[in-house]
Amino acid sequence: MKVLAFAATNSKASINKQLVSHAGQLLQANTGAQVELLDLNDFEMPIYSVDREAEHGIPEPAQAFFDRISAADALLISFAEFNGNYTSAYKNLFDWASRIDQKVYQNKPTVLLATSPGAGGAQSVLGIAAGSAPYFAMEVKAQLSVPSFYDNFDQQAGELNNDELAAQLKTALASLHG
Repeated sequence: MKVLAFAATNSKASINKQLVSHAGQLLQANTGAQVELLDLNDFEMPIYSVDREAEHGIPEPAQAFFDRISAADALLISFAEFNGNYTSAYKNLFDWASRIDQKVYQNKPTVLLATSPGAGGAQSVLGIAAGSAPYFAMEVKAQLSVPSFYDNFDQQAGELNNDELAAQLKTALASLHG
């Protein structure tokens, strides 16, 4: 199984990137899945506009992102929350990719994750992602919010240190091949 994993942010110190990286390592160790971890910084483009699209077409990074999804069997995404919504880096990449095909996620089974430093665990953006999933051909198999990241994740070890959340993550990941 080929899994495409990424944090929906361009922050170099992203806690969501730490979470999705940990999840990808668990998936690889427990199932032998081949996990590719993307960095959204590799997909920077001008802000989407109809005028830019008409004048210049779809930028290569958007097509490359779409093609990476096509090549995967499953997706693992951890959503950073900015003002209760997607980060602008993710939203822009998504907007450009949706111009290639509205079915951006191509019916791939997907586990949605989110974390934040606070008790909310980025549940707002997780809800937005899950709620819009059917419109963009994302088959959400499971979702998990990790609240209070710095209390529940050991950054030194690179893993969850909350047994209940760790068990929930394992169950979520198992849904990708169940």
